[in-house]
Amino acid sequence: MTSKTDNNALKIIPLGGLHEIGKNTCVFEINDEIMLLDAGLAFPTDGMHGVNIVLPDVTYLRENRHKIKGMIVTHGHEDHIGGIAFHLKQFDIPVIYGPRLAMALLEGKLDEAGMSDRTELRPVRPRETVRVGNSFLVEYIRNTHSIADSCSVIIHTPVGIVIHTGDFKFDHTPVDGETFDVQKLAEAGEKGVLCLVSDSTNSEVPGHTPSERSVFPNLDREFGKADGRLIVTTFSSSVHRVNMILELAQKHNRKVFVVGRSMLNVIAHARDLGYIKCPESLFLPLKSLGHTADENVLILTTGSQGEPMAALTRIANDSHRQIKVKRGDTVVFSANPIPGNTISVVNTIDKLMMRGATVVYGKDKGIHVSGHGAQEDQKLMLALTRPKYFLPVHGEHRMLVKHSQTAQSMGVPADHMVIINNGDIVEVNPKGIRIAGQVPSGIELVDASRVGVVGRDVLKERQQLAEDGVVTIAATVGSNGKLLADPTVQIRGVAQSIAPERFQGQVKQIITQVLANKGAELMVSGKKGQSVIDLDALKAALDQDLRRLLRRELDKRDPMLIVLLQGEGVAGELQAQAEPKPKVESKPKVESKPKAESKPKAKSQPQPQAAVPERRTRTRATAASAS
Repeated sequence: MTSKTDNNALKIIPLGGLHEIGKNTCVFEINDEIMLLDAGLAFPTDGMHGVNIVLPDVTYLRENRHKIKGMIVTHGHEDHIGGIAFHLKQFDIPVIYGPRLAMALLEGKLDEAGMSDRTELRPVRPRETVRVGNSFLVEYIRNTHSIADSCSVIIHTPVGIVIHTGDFKFDHTPVDGETFDVQKLAEAGEKGVLCLVSDSTNSEVPGHTPSERSVFPNLDREFGKADGRLIVTTFSSSVHRVNMILELAQKHNRKVFVVGRSMLNVIAHARDLGYIKCPESLFLPLKSLGHTADENVLILTTGSQGEPMAALTRIANDSHRQIKVKRGDTVVFSANPIPGNTISVVNTIDKLMMRGATVVYGKDKGIHVSGHGAQEDQKLMLALTRPKYFLPVHGEHRMLVKHSQTAQSMGVPADHMVIINNGDIVEVNPKGIRIAGQVPSGIELVDASRVGVVGRDVLKERQQLAEDGVVTIAATVGSNGKLLADPTVQIRGVAQSIAPERFQGQVKQIITQVLANKGAELMVSGKKGQSVIDLDALKAALDQDLRRLLRRELDKRDPMLIVLLQGEGVAGELQAQAEPKPKVESKPKVESKPKAESKPKAKSQPQPQAAVPERRTRTRATAASAS
């Protein structure tokens, strides 16, 4: 922390979700007790080679694990629950409360990661109250968003009431009929809200965000126009959208083939909990696709964001084993690209069109609406809660600034709000709100192995390989310090051409000169007392001259250089790698606590490939009420 903090104030510390879209993670702390609110993930940028998942830096939570009393989850989107399984590998969370759908999705993630014994999941229904530690009393209230079972929370703390909106919009005609509980918001506003922490995603958009139900007639129109197979993609977690698509499939006499693991998983849980209602006969397994008339086919798939391994992307690349695009197919994108994904989505659309499909996409088609409230929704939230202090979150910097301007237009003084970064410590009490310091913040990267965090040095090496290529030099040196054969040079991924024979000769000359000039210095005593050359020292001596040669020959490009030295009767490693630059020290690995012994679980069966999301029945603990 960079300055003295007030132990009597409530500390709000966002670790993710600010100046970005995704990895929403927030810490509430008072009286040496920490309550976490959500723990999401984000997706990598183009420069993060081989990275699948981006997580917030949780150094502060590792260092203060003894203070963590529990977590509250607002809803089941990946940018709010996707990081929990990874964090549990580093510290325990005694109990996690959240809506039923979010807890069902999280339960599957923890089972898959082997982290189920590191916490207790307790589903909560709207208007239930739970206690976290001695300092936090949390009341869940239903809101409306693009996923079913989404909530805002009213947090009672020793210094006053804080409302965290979670992701929200005011949908007055929701698909499931469950409207926003504005009465509870107004009641909290009457009692007095110390601080409102509010979603800023659509703060630049004027007006109200349209109802999810407004998409239905536009999808109905596109379904009616399709003569051949229909392929529809949307966010798998958009349960209301999926529900409408299934309803329209029945109306247009189409059988549904579900493709994509996350889509199968979400539909299964949503049917189990009653958020999606449709007959089993609506679904068919993929093996029946070739036996179903084209005009009766609807393929519901993941990949609306152009994700490299998603089903629709593989279909567009003609690499999906069971589905091939053909002329007459209609592909409907019922989703808009998330910032940063536009190029991937456009490339997928182009490939589908080139294979003969008709692709329906774009805002003008009215087949997608946002799950986040626009300016008038945000004004309504401010009007109902009437907060003393205001903290805009969940958005890029310009969104936070615009939301603060909206709050000022609603009567919140400019000095009663702060614009913050990830890691900032916001202190709030009845006397004021301020930035009181900062905790470690940043990102942690996880690759496809998902077994550990990708270090900065590894990412740097991947980026160098991608941008500048690699040069490998192998040489065999005798115990007498002489080259036993000409060195071998391999060049990969380097754009500039090098005459191989000339370059090999230059490398040989450098190695020979170094051995001649420094050979005596590089000799050490071997196991039998005879003098031998130290390969590690030779590698270090060669490094600078070989790099100078590469920069001269490659017009100052800096490819990765790997030097392999070997020989009989020599000291040091038989194989040594010359790193391009000094490695950045990675953060020390924090060992997780050993797992407590638990009763052996029945081995789960692998998920079948059939595209029929079966209902699941499982006994779940109910949320504990607190007075």
